[in-house]
Amino acid sequence: MHVKTFIDSNIQAVLTQVKAELGPSAVILSSREFKKDGKRWHEVTAGIDKPAASTQTETGMSEWAEWYKEWNKVKEHLYILMQPSIQWEQLSEKQRVILEYLQREGVDENTTIELYHKMILVSGESPFKSLGEIVTVRPWSVNFWSEKIHVVTGPFGMGKTTAILRMALLLRQELQSVNIGFINVDCDRGNSRFLLKHWAEISEFDYVEANDFNEMNKAIKEFKDKDYLFIDLPGISGKENINNKLESLGLLDVDLALHAVFSSHCSTAQYRDFLVRYKNRNLKSIVWTKLDESVNYGSIVNVSMISGVPISSLSYGFGLKDTFSAARENILWKLIFKHELPE
Repeated sequence: MHVKTFIDSNIQAVLTQVKAELGPSAVILSSREFKKDGKRWHEVTAGIDKPAASTQTETGMSEWAEWYKEWNKVKEHLYILMQPSIQWEQLSEKQRVILEYLQREGVDENTTIELYHKMILVSGESPFKSLGEIVTVRPWSVNFWSEKIHVVTGPFGMGKTTAILRMALLLRQELQSVNIGFINVDCDRGNSRFLLKHWAEISEFDYVEANDFNEMNKAIKEFKDKDYLFIDLPGISGKENINNKLESLGLLDVDLALHAVFSSHCSTAQYRDFLVRYKNRNLKSIVWTKLDESVNYGSIVNVSMISGVPISSLSYGFGLKDTFSAARENILWKLIFKHELPE
C-alpha cells in the first residue's frame, strides 16, 4: 500500500488532492482537524493498494492494509487523548514540524510528550537540541571507548555476530596496530560459531571458545595483553536475564562494557521486554542493526527514551565492508528524518 498525508485549510481541497494524486480508489485511513497559528487545518491520511503480482501477495497486502487501518485508528485515539497536554501554539514552526514528523515515524506518546516539554523549555532554540537530550550517542571509536572488555549480546536474529565483527574491524580501520581477541560463548549455534571463527582468523584476530566459568577465566587470562577483548554472548530467552548469564561466566563483577544489539523491526512493547532482560549496570550502548531493512526509525527514539543508554553504532547492508558506522548526531538525524543510510 502507498500511504500519503495531505494537509490544507479546506477539507474539499484536501479531498481533491487525495483524488488527484492517489486516484478514485484511494482509502481514507484517518482524518483530523487542528489549529495552527490561529488557523484551522484539515489533515487526511489516505492510501491505495499497489497491484499484486500474485494471489499470495494480494492476500498479504490486504491483511497488511487492514492492520494498518486499525493501527492508525489506535494512533488517532492516542493523539486525541494527548491533545489536552500538548499546546501546539507554544511551539515554534520548526518544533511543530519535527514533533509531528516523529509521530508519523512511530515515536510513541510518552516520548512525544517528553520531547514536547523539553522543546517548551527552549522554545527559541533548535528542536534537535531537545531531541539530542533523549537520543544520546557515544560513537564507536578508539577515541571514545577506553574499556578493554566488551561484551556484545542481544536477542536471537538481530545480527549480533555480524555486528561484533564489524565493531572489531572498525577499530582496526582506525588503528592498524590494535590488538584484538574474541571469546565466543555462543558456541551451540553452528552458523554464528563458524562465521565468527572464520572471519576472526581471516582478520588475524585471536579466537577462543568458552562455555562456562572456568573456560572464561582461562580465556581472559590468555588474552590479558589485548587492547580490546570482545565476548560474544548467546541470545537470552524465556525467563533468563543478562545478570544470570554474566554471573554463570564469572563476569558479573568484572569491569566491562556491555552492548545490546537491536534491529528496528520490533514493537515498543517488545523493546521494553528486551530492556528488562538486558538491564545491567554495565550496559553502555545500543547497537542498531539491519537498518537497510526498516521502513521507519521511530523505534530508535523510543528505545533511547526508555533506556537512557547511548547509541554507539549503526549496521546496515550485507558483507563486512562499508556496512557499519559509528553513531553521530548528524548521521542519526539524516537516518531518522531523511531515511538516508550512512555513507
